[in-house]
Amino acid sequence: MGHREHKKHRYSLRIGVITVSSTRNADNDVSGKIIQEEILKNSHNICGYEVVKDDKLEILKALFSMLGECDAVIINGGTGISRKDLTYESVKPVFDKELSGFGEIFRLVSYNEIGSAAMMSRATAGVISGRLIFLVPGSSNAVKTACDLIFKEIEHMWYEINKEGRK
Repeated sequence: MGHREHKKHRYSLRIGVITVSSTRNADNDVSGKIIQEEILKNSHNICGYEVVKDDKLEILKALFSMLGECDAVIINGGTGISRKDLTYESVKPVFDKELSGFGEIFRLVSYNEIGSAAMMSRATAGVISGRLIFLVPGSSNAVKTACDLIFKEIEHMWYEINKEGRK
């Protein structure tokens, strides 16, 4: 079955949202709200939401607490190049597989939107125990770009990594 055939099958996934920020909270987290709206708009379910500080242990604790309940987790924030941006370093080492194509396409689309500054993004995606994990920048525009890409393929990606059963 080709990729077009897989896209005909609909899956309602449980997707968690983690916002990594030193300044945001649940009340002023615009990017987290955008992601949640996109989850619902695309007929999926929100299985968790948390705002955590730019801290490796907080990021990993939030992620691992969602893995038991969620099919996918979208983490926004902490993917830049400043000293406090720790999401990439915290999560990438625990990927079973990295889906580097997501980051490559995200930066290509971002380049067309914002120019060469797109190269500073370390957006990526991966798989942990049969669950999809997306690391995306925290700006509202970047989140919208990422969601556009994610929700075009998430069901197909989920099918591919789970067609032989989770290990």
